[in-house]
Parts: sequence; structure tokens; C-alpha cells
Amino acid sequence: MTIKTWNIEEMTGYKPLTTFYEDFSIADKFGKEAVEDTFNRAFDEWKTDYKYLTELVMVMSWKSFEHETNPILCPLYCKLYDKADSYACKNLKGAEQEYYFRTTD
Repeated sequence: MTIKTWNIEEMTGYKPLTTFYEDFSIADKFGKEAVEDTFNRAFDEWKTDYKYLTELVMVMSWKSFEHETNPILCPLYCKLYDKADSYACKNLKGAEQEYYFRTTD
């Protein structure tokens, strides 16, 4: 199985801190349930780490565009993006919130 790599650093200069993109690229191959499970595990484990949460949101956004023609994965990634973004917007404060908005902008 070939695992896609995230070329965001080449495009934007942002250096990924996690393997979220690769984790979701693997989950993509196994379908909706695998993507949901991967998200739930990552979100539950890392939602209190503002940098990892930020990256999770970025990956959900990236994956929703990557799968824009997939009638199952695109809406799923959009839903997961909304969940993670909403959590970040409600819970991050001060410097953490600034980091989130600066990085995801």
C-alpha cells in the first residue's frame, strides 16, 4: 500500500508536527468507519494540545478538498472539520487561539 505524504511544507512552509495526514491517508483506504475511528482517537487524545488540535483541523480541511468528488469521504471530512474547528474556537484562548487562527489562516 502506498501512503500519501502531505506536501504542505513545500507549499506553505508549515512543518507538520504529527503523522495525522499519513494516518488519515491509511484510513482512507479502509473507508468511512476507519476515518471516523482515526478521527475519534486523535481528537480524544490530542484535543487539549493546541498545536496538535490545530494540525488535526488543517488535515480535516485538506482531506475534504482532496476527496471533493467522493460522495462519502468529502462530507465526512467536512463534518469532522466542523467538529474539531468548533471545539478549537470555543476552547482555545489567548496565545493558543492566536496560534490557531494564524496557522489555519
